[in-house]
Amino acid sequence: MKLKLDWELLTTRSLLRLSILAFTAVVSFYLGKHWSDSDDSLFLTFFSARQSRPATSHSVAISPNANVIANANLSLLLPQNATSAPPPLPRKVGIVDETGTMRTNFSADFNLDTIIDGESDVSAGNETGTTSDQVGSTVKFKVEKFKLCDEKLREYIPCLDNEEAIRKLKSTERGEHWERHCPARENGLNCLVPTPQGYKTPIPWPQSRDEVWFSNVPHTRLVEDKGGQNWISRENDKFKFPGGGTQFIHGADKYLDQISEMVPEIAFGKKTRVTLDVGCGVASFGAYLLARDVLTLSIAPKDVHENQIQFALERNVPAMVAAFTTRRLLYPSQAFDLIHCSRCRINWTRDDGILLLEVNRMLRAGGYFTWAAQPVYKHEEPQMEAWKEMEDLTTRMCWRLVKKEGYLAIWQKPLNNSCYTTRNSLLSQPPLCDANDNPNDVWYVNLKACISRLPENGNAANVSAWPARLNEPPPRLQEVEMDSIIAKNELFRAETKYWDDIIDGYIRIFKWKTLQIRNVMDMRAGFGGFAAALINQGMNSWVMNVVPISEPNTLPVIFDRGLIGVAHDWCEPFDTYPRTYDLLHAFGLFSKEQKRCNISSILLEMDRILRPGGLAYIRDSKYIMDDIMEITNAMGWYNDLRDTAEGTFASRKILMCRKPMSGS
Repeated sequence: MKLKLDWELLTTRSLLRLSILAFTAVVSFYLGKHWSDSDDSLFLTFFSARQSRPATSHSVAISPNANVIANANLSLLLPQNATSAPPPLPRKVGIVDETGTMRTNFSADFNLDTIIDGESDVSAGNETGTTSDQVGSTVKFKVEKFKLCDEKLREYIPCLDNEEAIRKLKSTERGEHWERHCPARENGLNCLVPTPQGYKTPIPWPQSRDEVWFSNVPHTRLVEDKGGQNWISRENDKFKFPGGGTQFIHGADKYLDQISEMVPEIAFGKKTRVTLDVGCGVASFGAYLLARDVLTLSIAPKDVHENQIQFALERNVPAMVAAFTTRRLLYPSQAFDLIHCSRCRINWTRDDGILLLEVNRMLRAGGYFTWAAQPVYKHEEPQMEAWKEMEDLTTRMCWRLVKKEGYLAIWQKPLNNSCYTTRNSLLSQPPLCDANDNPNDVWYVNLKACISRLPENGNAANVSAWPARLNEPPPRLQEVEMDSIIAKNELFRAETKYWDDIIDGYIRIFKWKTLQIRNVMDMRAGFGGFAAALINQGMNSWVMNVVPISEPNTLPVIFDRGLIGVAHDWCEPFDTYPRTYDLLHAFGLFSKEQKRCNISSILLEMDRILRPGGLAYIRDSKYIMDDIMEITNAMGWYNDLRDTAEGTFASRKILMCRKPMSGS
């Protein structure tokens, strides 16, 4: 009997202990899971295998096929009503703290990575080397070495040289063949564009303003056609640029002096900082304005003088291929303080003045349009008729003819809408654009035969003079579609300080001022802080600030700062010649665009537009660096992967690449 009681007592105690243990395990599991899901900073160590990291960092294991276009027909796997459109673009971004509350009281010395991605990362020039094994990427795949393209692709611009698409156009009357016609993704570039035989390191600025190597741009058509107009000549192994143009054969400097004397209020280098030169030739107008502290974007189509933009970029002058055709140019409203056309062969009055109305959209309120052309000064009947049409159109657009002298005519755009709204019935055309028209919407947007409205608050007309405008938050900053309002000025200043510190480090540690870094592209420019820092730190460079269409449109802010930029979708090629940039800078670009674009296509495009011997600085998430390096290795680039100053376990790495002089 006693033995039986002892056994029952033992069984009861065991069951009680097991019950308590089971209850404790269930409660612990529930609490661990609940805390880990609700607040990443409170997860239980035994519940997760994750190691110590910044509290706001979130890692995602990327599929090895994330950026690979499969050969399979995916449409067979989708419902009949499914579409293959990319994920919707983000509408807004903002600054929130760890509790999810919008911050408006931060100072300008906080971390920009925290602003943009919620990840902590500090970096100046004090970076240490590491190997790819330390990155911790979960993606492993092998890319075969890319081969050289056929020699005929040496000057290839994919979206402008798509002959198949151009042949299918119904009309080319309005220059449709000069517009973007990008190849299908499966027909995209999959090789390395070759360099010309005998290619040399480009002549540095400012010497390059006056001469470049013939072997780098071995085309003589412009010499044959324009040599008598003092554009360009060839002497032995170099092209020489005397500084003349069709309408200013005695030199750009004298021409610029004439403009300043005609209208002193233009004030080059103070009131007038950013200009657009339409039909620029070899860009001598913009090249000589640089000495007057004016940044000119020189544009021309890829026409019969197809290499004029290539010459401009080889001279180390800001330029890109663009044309007035049927679509808006890829620049925002009120971007340019002055727009210049010297014998640019554009019929400004055709189609109810639709092309001059595009000039009006891009011209800053109170800005100037300078026209040097035969109708200004010739007295033959056709030229006099053309002048009468131009005079009539500009009057109806409320432009004021400030001065007409010799072969030059200069108009000024009004400061507000008052003239437009008080026009009589005879002058009411062209009409004002609809109130819901966004003049900053430019990506594949058709031209509109209407006058873009000026903001009632006068924003863009009241920017500061140069150089103060570079570091002052402009009024149009408040119009950028972000969740923050009061914080925007702080965000602007924070970005400026962030890049000032980094560029200062690059100059000290990596000796940037001893390198040939003249033509620079910032592939994800934000507010233009990287470009501003190069100026603040005394770098002798200019920057093409690219704002991806998947980001908030900050282009108006960039131009208001006295910088230049362009809208672009990195899922498509860029409109420039091969071998035109010394430095490509990509901050957070690949981690942002990997869901929309093929990483391999972006990097091959970078190789196309980067000069041999040029640099690429890629600052991005450590979880994508292995993917990037696999491709850059296959392109034959030299890679140097480094930690940021925060150390090995920081969320970001920096990959410094150099394209070899030979091979591609």
